[in-house]
Amino acid sequence: MPKKTAIIIGAGPAGLTAAYELVTRTDIHPIVLERSLFMGGLARTIQYKGNRMDLGGHRFFSKSDRVMNWWFSHLPLEQNDEAERTDLHMLRRSRKSRIYFLRKFFDYPIQPTLDTFRNLGFRRTVRISASYLRGSLFPIQPVVTLEDFFINRFGRELYFTFFKAYTEKVWGVPCDKIGAEWGAQRVKGLSLFNALRHFLRRAKKDECDIAQKETQTSLIEKFLYPKFGPGQMWEEVARKVVAKGGEIVTGFEVTGVETRGERVVTVTGTDVDRNSRCFRGDYFFSTTSVQELVRALGDVVPTGIREISEGLKYRDFIAVGLLLKKLKLRDPGDRFNLITDNWIYIQEPDVLVGRLQIFNNWSPYLVADPSNVWLGAEYYCDEADELWRRSDQEMAQLAIEELFRIAVIEKDDVLDSTVARMQKTYPAYIGSYGRFAELRAYLDGFENLFLIGRNGMHKYNNQDHSMLTAMTAVDNILVGITDKSNIWSVNTEAEYFETKPSRTSP
Repeated sequence: MPKKTAIIIGAGPAGLTAAYELVTRTDIHPIVLERSLFMGGLARTIQYKGNRMDLGGHRFFSKSDRVMNWWFSHLPLEQNDEAERTDLHMLRRSRKSRIYFLRKFFDYPIQPTLDTFRNLGFRRTVRISASYLRGSLFPIQPVVTLEDFFINRFGRELYFTFFKAYTEKVWGVPCDKIGAEWGAQRVKGLSLFNALRHFLRRAKKDECDIAQKETQTSLIEKFLYPKFGPGQMWEEVARKVVAKGGEIVTGFEVTGVETRGERVVTVTGTDVDRNSRCFRGDYFFSTTSVQELVRALGDVVPTGIREISEGLKYRDFIAVGLLLKKLKLRDPGDRFNLITDNWIYIQEPDVLVGRLQIFNNWSPYLVADPSNVWLGAEYYCDEADELWRRSDQEMAQLAIEELFRIAVIEKDDVLDSTVARMQKTYPAYIGSYGRFAELRAYLDGFENLFLIGRNGMHKYNNQDHSMLTAMTAVDNILVGITDKSNIWSVNTEAEYFETKPSRTSP
């Protein structure tokens, strides 16, 4: 019998994971259709004059043994001699992230240290403590908005001090206009109490196992990282997919998805030479945005479903890479060495920049000349915003001016700059998201269509969650499960989906 074919839209973590699972575990032939010329989606590594940028900062850490072992099968730990010779290995990294507020550093998550109390001041510390106790004793019910969620977890005073401004920079709307689902998914078990408990445990134990199974994701202190950035992982996976017989078509813009009854039959679009092409398949995986998928389905989509899709909101992302002689920003008493943070949340309300990455501290191999500082300044916006419409030169100048204003850099220390943009980076829990269940039910009605990944599911997944959705979809195909609820259940439980196997898990 002829071999079956799977058409996969998107070569990000979810799409490439699905392709690799298919090509190694089944006789289904995967064809990956990627709009750009690069592998990894948001997890790609951008190269500029020998320097590498990681868009968003990708920690390789998961509580899923399946995901961890999958990563190791492609990029082993650095002690492997063969891996050292080929550069195909992971580095062990120590995680450090802080909040920059009042032109001072605060641990993230907030830790009950003397420095924290000193930086906050006595009056603010008392207000935060009283507010936390009040919120714990008299929580807001029902929890409807993200603001309700944060106040119940951290107290009103701490919310206004450390959460409100940054969160609204990211999403562009007030926290009381964002659904509480975002907090339940992204923050999960993190609370002021858990942060305190973690601080006390850490004081007793210096070393920590890389698995960190008992640690909340926001509190992990160790993670793995590919030597040349996250894109190295996905370039290696893509190479293996092709070597094992799969196909990857780059520069392909999907414009149409044809259906017959309850099945998808073809995907059409244009390639890099603007030639029209049509791909027929037996299975279809979509990691493109739900909004773009519905548009590609065309007139077959009911009016109400199309209205929900068009009402979905996304946030776009601009990263400004700055090559510097040095940072002005230093830890107290440290005049010479680079601070050790991987990333820094900018809570200052007088600037638009939301977060800084110090790429030297992710991997020294991301920097062509390690004597320089390779910095990433991150901005969040919508495509219709004035910020998105600024030229690359204007964005670079904005980053330089803002970081100078908040005493992070000196202008004279800037050696070079570059700008990278990513559309639909963050699926938002606003707009028509309250009716998303209707849209999901309609799309799940196509029996051979699998929505996977962050944008494919309009779900703010981490990299490992996106991979698990792809793995679960392939599992379902192998054992003939047509219900897709176990795909949607990934990242809905505190210990991840595989620690509490569903009744339908193969």
